[in-house]
Amino acid sequence: MNINLVSLLIGLVLIGGLIAYLATAVKRISHRSIPPTITPENWPITSGGAPLEPEIETRIDGLMAAMTLEEMVGQTIQADISHVTPEDIRHYRLGAILNGGNSAPGDNVRAATEDWLPLADAFYEASMDTSNGDQAIPILWGTDAVHGHNNIISATIFPHNIGLGATRNPALMEQIGAITAREVIVTGMDWTFAPTLAVAQDSRWGRTYESYSENPDLVAQYAKAIVTGLQGELGTDTFLSRQHILATAKHFIGDGGTQGGKDQGNNIDSEIKLRDRHGAGYPPAIEAGVQTVMASFSAWHGQRLHGHQPLLTDVLKDRMGFNGFVIGDWNGHAQLPGCSTTSCPAAFNAGIDMFMAPDSWRQLHKNTVAQVQSGDIARSRLEDAVRRILRVKFRLGLFEKPKPSERPLAGDYSLLAHPNHRAVARRAVRETLVLLKNQDNLLPLAANQTLLVTGDGANDIGQQSGGWTLSWQGTGNTNAQFPNGTSIWAGIRHAVETSGGQAILSTDGSYSQIPDAAIVVFGEGPYAEFRGDIDTLNCLPNTPLQQLQELRAAGIPTVAVLLSGRPLWVTPEINAAGAFVAAWLPGSEGAGVADVLIRQPNGDINADFKGKLPFSWPRTATQTRVDQGKNNYEPLFPYGYGLTYADSGNLPQLPEISGLDGTENTQNEALFALGQPMAPWSLQASVGNESSVVIDERIQLENALTIRSIDRAAQEDAQQFTWSGQGSASVAITGPAQDYMVPLHYDMALEIQYRIDTVPEGQVKLVIGYGDDAKSDLDITRPLVGCPPGKWLQTHIALNRLAATGADLSQLTILALETAAPFSLSISDIRLVAKD
Repeated sequence: MNINLVSLLIGLVLIGGLIAYLATAVKRISHRSIPPTITPENWPITSGGAPLEPEIETRIDGLMAAMTLEEMVGQTIQADISHVTPEDIRHYRLGAILNGGNSAPGDNVRAATEDWLPLADAFYEASMDTSNGDQAIPILWGTDAVHGHNNIISATIFPHNIGLGATRNPALMEQIGAITAREVIVTGMDWTFAPTLAVAQDSRWGRTYESYSENPDLVAQYAKAIVTGLQGELGTDTFLSRQHILATAKHFIGDGGTQGGKDQGNNIDSEIKLRDRHGAGYPPAIEAGVQTVMASFSAWHGQRLHGHQPLLTDVLKDRMGFNGFVIGDWNGHAQLPGCSTTSCPAAFNAGIDMFMAPDSWRQLHKNTVAQVQSGDIARSRLEDAVRRILRVKFRLGLFEKPKPSERPLAGDYSLLAHPNHRAVARRAVRETLVLLKNQDNLLPLAANQTLLVTGDGANDIGQQSGGWTLSWQGTGNTNAQFPNGTSIWAGIRHAVETSGGQAILSTDGSYSQIPDAAIVVFGEGPYAEFRGDIDTLNCLPNTPLQQLQELRAAGIPTVAVLLSGRPLWVTPEINAAGAFVAAWLPGSEGAGVADVLIRQPNGDINADFKGKLPFSWPRTATQTRVDQGKNNYEPLFPYGYGLTYADSGNLPQLPEISGLDGTENTQNEALFALGQPMAPWSLQASVGNESSVVIDERIQLENALTIRSIDRAAQEDAQQFTWSGQGSASVAITGPAQDYMVPLHYDMALEIQYRIDTVPEGQVKLVIGYGDDAKSDLDITRPLVGCPPGKWLQTHIALNRLAATGADLSQLTILALETAAPFSLSISDIRLVAKD
């Protein structure tokens, strides 16, 4: 073989290797950049739920033939009652309205119970007005009745789903659904955005408590039961009868499996896991006849579900046969590439039948009409969506029903927290409780003794109810706003005092006489959605642990009752307590806790523990995701664990290994984020001598200052502050004294994300409070006047500028904006950053 031939062969080998390498590299790159495909044939087929009825389809044909394009588009839009009026409905013919978590009559989330029904009548009558030649199509009103009719004062508040998952009782779920439906009808509404069928896999997720379990089989069992309770039993006279409402299976699909447990995040599970784990609840919900499905905010392999045609249309509608309609989530369509709150043909074309467009519906209506006219949205797609929406309205009997106040059950306020309803809720509380430890059979406690009750959750119905209670976040509620509720303390006191014992409530754990035993009730404060996302499962303050340790050191037998929306790393607290109970978020019937913890007057057990863990309990604060059946499945307590009084409840001293390296406990650099102050800061506004801690709802102080939550990139992730000019007013981030000398030393700055809505007409001051009521201020008028209105901007205020005013940053207590001039400003984020 000559040299040239050898060279040629070597060259061919090298070229071949290079081609193979490049092919492999391209394959790897493609694998990383191209989302996996969905194969609908791999997904389950269902009956489709409620069968198509020829009579209804014929009525739809006739109605649609008479509808204008504008009326059809109107049916595909749902607006929030804070941003739409009955007159708007009369003009735009929208298909639905909702009361978002912070929306209510008069913008008062704690509006009187009687204020809701007249508003329902007004919207209904507007939708049926034909004086302008429009078609009479009754409007739907949707609400987040996710653990009872939880937006309404006086209603029955049931335990959140995580606690219900502990009961292992589908029949109870059906009862709860039926009760919730009746109470919703009392106030004139037709539709709840429940049940949540997420199979949460990472307890850091702020919506973990909305998930029944980490186990898909349990979620599937509950799906049929809760849908049947809300809607009635498919195939019987109870289905969508006048004592039932529409249910919503949500959020389709994969919201419980996002990376890092981030709300609205990205799920990268395989299609098989997506189907078998996260999709487990949908086939049984459809089989039970669920009429609406809500698309998820989250993404699957980077593609947002609001724009995922293979899942929304090819799988849900075509393969599974779902013949109701798909509703979007709160402005969820705006998260798609190329979309905004006011324009998104991509979501509609993917399979969203009704946009949830709370505050942007007018321009969305106009744009959608134009997109159908231009062909960006096919006329056939619009007609399919409208047919689905009308089909659900006909099935519900809306066209035959009178106005809301004249329907059976409407206005019968005695049904709200009816004794029978409260009895079911109290039973549910008993069955949700999970006993993790009962050293030397400490529980149940004798009633005829002196019991000390303490902890931040002992006498707080708002805390024991959690988020989605009266307001979106569930914060700012007092016991007075639960006239039919009972705190855990009140339940214990009644059980003890009726048996001749003595119960003492102590907010700080102190006592003047040594009690026979103590109960410490503590846990998470209320939160909802992304505002509840956390980084580790070690998120509680030290106070409860200190109380438990002090009581133990004093030789007082102590029971710990944990209120939480997820399993947490509380191993030190478990070690410090004689008995430990996971009570989840029990709702308004706190007496259900006393039913299990306290003996009958004659000494017998009153009620035993039945609850079994719906989620594995973490061994460390970083064990945020556990997989049952895997070789490395080593939780502290496994899924299904739960003691009864017949069991030995003794535990050895547990290893208190958090898994944290200390860097997680650094000072939070955010002072204000996602539309709310970050602990330990709170938000306070004042006009003259009037002040108010700003929580969730719209607040107006005199006529000088109005504050409301607005959307920037997500639901209510910013606050808008509007000064009328009728007197000096201020809005402040305030809290206990914080030492910012180290950030000052490192020349850090406050980074503020803001938008000027109306340019100030006079001086605006940044007021710095420090020490014992000392204050200084900085004039910031000039930069504000020079900002373009309506545009989100970012600015930096160096800490040394604050110090230059004479402020002592070693004890900073207040940062406030103050003006007497007309001015409107929105803020989404304030945090410490390294100065540019």
